[in-house]
Amino acid sequence: MCPYGRAAEYPGGMRSEAIAYPTLRIRPIPLLHSPTAMHTPTTQSSADLIIIIGAGAAGLMTAIQAARTTGRRITVLDGAARIGAKIIVSGGGRCNVTCDPDTAGTEQPHTYNGSSPAAIRKVIRRFDARQTVDYFQSIGVELTREDSGKMFPVTNRASTVLDALIHAAEKSGVQIEYPRRVQTVTRTDDGQFTCHTDDGRKYCAARLVLATGGKSLPKTGSDGHGYELARSLGHSLTPRLFPALVPLNVSTDCFVRTVPGIATPAAVSVRSSTGAKIIEFTGSLLCTHFGLSGPVILDVSRHYLDARAGDPGTQLLINWLPGETFDTFEETLLDRRIARLTPLQLLTQRDLPRNLARAITAQVPNLGRSAPLSSMTRTGRRAFIRATVEQAIPVTGDRGFTHAEVTAGGVPLSEVQLKTMESRICPGLYLVGEICDVDGRIGGYNFQWAWSSGFVAGTALATES
Repeated sequence: MCPYGRAAEYPGGMRSEAIAYPTLRIRPIPLLHSPTAMHTPTTQSSADLIIIIGAGAAGLMTAIQAARTTGRRITVLDGAARIGAKIIVSGGGRCNVTCDPDTAGTEQPHTYNGSSPAAIRKVIRRFDARQTVDYFQSIGVELTREDSGKMFPVTNRASTVLDALIHAAEKSGVQIEYPRRVQTVTRTDDGQFTCHTDDGRKYCAARLVLATGGKSLPKTGSDGHGYELARSLGHSLTPRLFPALVPLNVSTDCFVRTVPGIATPAAVSVRSSTGAKIIEFTGSLLCTHFGLSGPVILDVSRHYLDARAGDPGTQLLINWLPGETFDTFEETLLDRRIARLTPLQLLTQRDLPRNLARAITAQVPNLGRSAPLSSMTRTGRRAFIRATVEQAIPVTGDRGFTHAEVTAGGVPLSEVQLKTMESRICPGLYLVGEICDVDGRIGGYNFQWAWSSGFVAGTALATES
């Protein structure tokens, strides 16, 4: 099911048609070296071998960059039956490769979350959105900017992106083996890593990259196992791992469930139990059969879930008329020029979908739908204002990792050398992509983190002696 709900599909979201659970419908790519296409020794060991666990966006970027200039052999191991599933399902099946290079917004608050903004920026700046656009052009993928600032391949096909990455990896001599799941990793006193796979094979290398992803969309292969591998090698994790960019469930009697499929601009804020505003986002909101989805809900979700974990009284408020405040909307209602309008007429004149406007007005006790605004009592007027610009929504939970686009939490960047993405805890180990404590807004920011961290790690592996 599409994370936005069954009623609509948003550009930049995950496309439900790309995943037919439990089977991934991704066409095979003949360039890959799968176990069914080639026979590998039971044990592989070499002083010049680099092992990368995970053939997603970050893993492929690391492999390609490392292989371009290093003389070492690079083997990528992935447990999925079809690799690159997240690339294929992202962006409604079109792959939102990155954000607009001219308005990347890494300096803006809450573009990225998790580890310190300064640490994240340090990695992003090494390979930013402009360089990403140029890089994909160099491997045959032209990107185009949409009005939202999102960058997509001109073909509007995510497979264009995955095919190009696979071809670049194959051209550079990278060996990709799948489905071959790494169950455990051990490290010897002399710094050698041994990866034990589910089919009894062993891979020994002096350099190991964890590009396993997080826990989001587990059907694509990122089921959180990478975190256990990181912990087994001495790393810690943030106190909490939770879904981000995830739709929210609401109580069964909440009115938004009665108008599934309606999308409208809205300002959504998170308030503490004391009423203090924690954060607010404005964007398109989608009412669904289970609750709320759409870009603005996905962006706000991690902040709401994070705040609620420490403050159960945290509230989610919706302003159905972005730009209006309690005071400005009250001034509007007192304007004599619109005194003969009914509340429903006023809301529909403000471009709210009629069925949604009906549902909003129905939340106000004793509000006559056919009565003009001039007949409102002060109590009724203020209740109508709250229902329109400060509507508290009874959120009961989230749709979980199955429908989340990214994981919040992970390995803290304080445990990683930002110039190389090499572990400060375990020399020779590198960590890239979603396994790190970094999550971004929708719009290509999470893929940008994958490209940036993979580039930094691959460059370091390629240039070390």
